Amino acid sequence: MAKESSYAEKLGLIEEMTTDVDAVQERVLAEILGRNGDSEKCGLAGATDRAAFREKVPMVSYEDLQPYIQRIADGDRSPILTGAAHPVSEFLTSSGTSGGERKLLPNVEDEMDRRQLLHGLATAVISQYIPGLDKGTALYFHFVKSETVTPGGLPARTALTSLYKSKHFKNSSGDTFSKCTSPLTSILCEDTFQSMYAQMLCRCFDVVCVGAVFASGLLRAIRFLQMNWEQLAADIEAGSVREAVAGVLRPDPDLAQFIRAECSNKNDNWAGIVTLIWPNAKYLETIVTGAMAQYVPTLNYYSGGSLPVASMACVLYIPSCPTWHTSSSCPWTSIYDAGDTSHADQLVGLAHVEAGREYELVVTTYAGLNRYRAGDVLRVTGFHNAAPQFWFVRRRNVLLSIEADKTNETELQRAESGLVSFIHRNLQGATILYKI
Repeated sequence: MAKESSYAEKLGLIEEMTTDVDAVQERVLAEILGRNGDSEKCGLAGATDRAAFREKVPMVSYEDLQPYIQRIADGDRSPILTGAAHPVSEFLTSSGTSGGERKLLPNVEDEMDRRQLLHGLATAVISQYIPGLDKGTALYFHFVKSETVTPGGLPARTALTSLYKSKHFKNSSGDTFSKCTSPLTSILCEDTFQSMYAQMLCRCFDVVCVGAVFASGLLRAIRFLQMNWEQLAADIEAGSVREAVAGVLRPDPDLAQFIRAECSNKNDNWAGIVTLIWPNAKYLETIVTGAMAQYVPTLNYYSGGSLPVASMACVLYIPSCPTWHTSSSCPWTSIYDAGDTSHADQLVGLAHVEAGREYELVVTTYAGLNRYRAGDVLRVTGFHNAAPQFWFVRRRNVLLSIEADKTNETELQRAESGLVSFIHRNLQGATILYKI
C-alpha cells in the first residue's frame, strides 16, 4: 500500500507539472538564471526574466562553448558557465562517434537529484500499465566505462558511469535502483566480460523486468547467455563465483539444471528465451528509439513477442505507456526551446510546438548550458495535458563514413532494412538473426 501511495503521489506530480507547461518553464528559467545569471557566459547581471533571456542570450553550439569549457577543464574556478555557488563538479562525455573528439559537457553536484526524480517518475508511469512491479526485482545490465581526469582535476566520464559511481545509486531506496539484482561491485568492474558474467549469475525467478540502457546492450546480454550458458550453469551449480557476487549467490543445483534444460537444445532457435529463463518478467526496459529502433524485431524474437517494452529515450523523457511509441517531456528539469528542422534558427517554446512536426532540441540547464543546441531531432507525436510527447528521430548531422561517402544513420537504417527484406525474399526458410 505504501508503494502504491508513492506511485500515486508521483503521478499527481506529473499531472500538475504537465497542465501548465509554459508557467512551469518560466519558473524553472527564473531558478536557473537565479543560480547562473551572473556567470561570465550568461551575462544577464542578475536578471531572471524570460524577456531579458530571449533578448540577450543567443543560441549556441558546442563549438561556441568549447573555449569556456576548456578553461574550466584546465582549472579556472571563476563563475564561467555557472554561478559561484554551484561550480562545475565534473564533465559528462559524449561517445565522439560523429566528430571524432568527445565533447565535455559540464555537470553540477545537485543534478543527480533531478535525474533520480525522473527515474522514480518513470516507474510510477509504468506501474499504471504493468501491476506488481513492487513484488520482484529488476535485472538491469549496467556497465561503466573508463574515465579520465582533466588537467584541472575534474572527472570526465559518461553520464552512466557518473550515475553508477554516485552516492545516489549506491544508497538509493528509489524504485529504479534499490531492487536491482546486480551487486554494485559487478557493475563497477571495467572489464566488460567479467561484469557481464557476474551480473548474469545473479538472475533469479522473481525478476519482473529485464533491461539495459540501449537495445543493443540488452541483445549483447542475450547473446552472452547463448555463448556462455554452460559455464554459467556450472558456476551456479558449484557455487564457484567471483567475489563480486559471492554475497548474493549460493550453490543452486536446481537452478543450474533449469538453465541447462532450457538452453541445451536450442541450437540457433532461441526464440522466447527471455521468458523461459526469466519466467516472471513482465516487461523489457531499454531504449528503442532512433538508431535503436532497428533492434525491435530482434527483441520481439527473443521475448517471444509477449513482453512490452518501456523505452527510456533519455532522462528528459518519460514514456506515456510501456511500449516504444511515445514519450512525454519533463518541463521542470530544464528549459526547452525547439528549432523547426526546416528553419533551425527559429525557436519556439516547449508549450508551442505542433503535433507532427520535427524539431531540434535546444536546452537551458542548471549546469550552465544556455540555449544549447543538443543535436537531438524529435518528432511531436501528441500531448499529455499541455506537455508535448516526443519520438526521438535521430541526431542532427551525424554522419558515418562508408568508404569515401558520408551517410547519415537514417539512410543507413533504410539501406539495412532493404537488404534484410531482400534476403528474406530470396532465401526461403532462412533464419536471420543479428550477430551481437
